[in-house]
Amino acid sequence: MSKTWMVVALGFTLLVVGHGIGLFAAPPEAMMGDVGRILYAHVPTAWVALLTFLGAFICAIGVLWTGKLAWDAAMEAAVEVGVLLNAMLLIQGAVWAKPTWGVYWTWDPRLTSALVMCLSFAAVLVLRSLVHQVKRRMTLSAVATILFFVNVPVVYMSVKWWNSMHQEMSSPETVDATMVLPLRIAAFGMLFLAIGLCMARGRLALARLRREDGAPDLPERPQALDLDSGAPHA
Repeated sequence: MSKTWMVVALGFTLLVVGHGIGLFAAPPEAMMGDVGRILYAHVPTAWVALLTFLGAFICAIGVLWTGKLAWDAAMEAAVEVGVLLNAMLLIQGAVWAKPTWGVYWTWDPRLTSALVMCLSFAAVLVLRSLVHQVKRRMTLSAVATILFFVNVPVVYMSVKWWNSMHQEMSSPETVDATMVLPLRIAAFGMLFLAIGLCMARGRLALARLRREDGAPDLPERPQALDLDSGAPHA
């Protein structure tokens, strides 16, 4: 088994252990009862999604600083995994919101900023699919990633900056000790899983980018072929 899949396996194992303890051993949440057990999945997803976007931001700086394909591949992988985690976060939040708030969705500052975060980084992936020149795509997507990262700390601080239905951020001092252990195990599990997925996706992206970089850049739009002369024309 490669190191990448060892990391993935470690993350998955820790997730199973953390969620198992959270579901069957940890006590019910004081106010929400058993509904509160979703925090063992929801909170680690939120933490690791933000960290993954931070990794994408760092890689974007590396792209602009060095112009190396390895940084670009790592950025692409981090953005993809971050968007996946962000989408999971929104779905989990909706599942949690229905029994606690009575609705699946409300335009709460935390929810709204998290949705904007997901859509903006998804736009980076769309941008990468539309631009075929390797160097130009690297630059544009790196700049977009850096610009969209501005919203990440907004998501994190939104419950402190605005009046929000979302509960404030917890800490070991505000969470029962029996709940801290499974939460931490699940968080490390999600972190290792995300790292492993980024490693696997980054390797595939780098191989593709090297192939593209070794070939002539594709045109921005298809050219029609003149069947009489054999020469392409716009």
